[in-house]
Amino acid sequence: MARVKVGVLISGRGSNLQSLIDATADPGYPAEIALVVSNIPEVYGLERARAAGIETATLPHDDYPNRAAFEESVARTLVGAGCEIVCLAGFMRVLGSDFVARWPNRMLNIHPSLLPSFKGLHTQRKALEAGVTLAGCTVHIVTPDLDDGPILAQAAVPVLPSDTEDTLSARILEQEHRIYPAALAWLASGRVRIEGRRAILDNGRGEPDPVVMPPV
Repeated sequence: MARVKVGVLISGRGSNLQSLIDATADPGYPAEIALVVSNIPEVYGLERARAAGIETATLPHDDYPNRAAFEESVARTLVGAGCEIVCLAGFMRVLGSDFVARWPNRMLNIHPSLLPSFKGLHTQRKALEAGVTLAGCTVHIVTPDLDDGPILAQAAVPVLPSDTEDTLSARILEQEHRIYPAALAWLASGRVRIEGRRAILDNGRGEPDPVVMPPV
């Protein structure tokens, strides 16, 4: 069976990219990474992709006159590689509605908070300042709104009295590396259907299947 081709957009070191590379190395996994695109030259994530034999492209956003021109170039590059699903893995650019519309319900993002809480940047700082007892991460369908869209998977970790931004972020990152490959597999295998604001995981019998996330 042909595997679904995935394009991954990055802006940095690519730790979540590596979790996807490791998952897709299994020939039984329903997706393969066809292309990794970075908007920042020479980031470590590109080295990860090349080490795995994955095609890469560097498209610096500053080389384009505006966001629309940049996004059009990225879209053409992804389409040229046959990408059916797009994964954002530390991609530090907000994408416009025209770009998102090219992959309706076929674009994923991993965000280091339990959405809808703490959207945007500095999520762990916000969590610590808010005094929450649980933090975590979310995989969601991308929409034009920032850190919005139907939620596919979440994992929670306790916030410890001794936590700093760094220690809390590190524990959450471990969970990101577990739930992102799982969510991509569900989407690539056709098990996800979207009903309004809800992403429903199908068990293959036309019924909702409860999602069991990894233990904290």
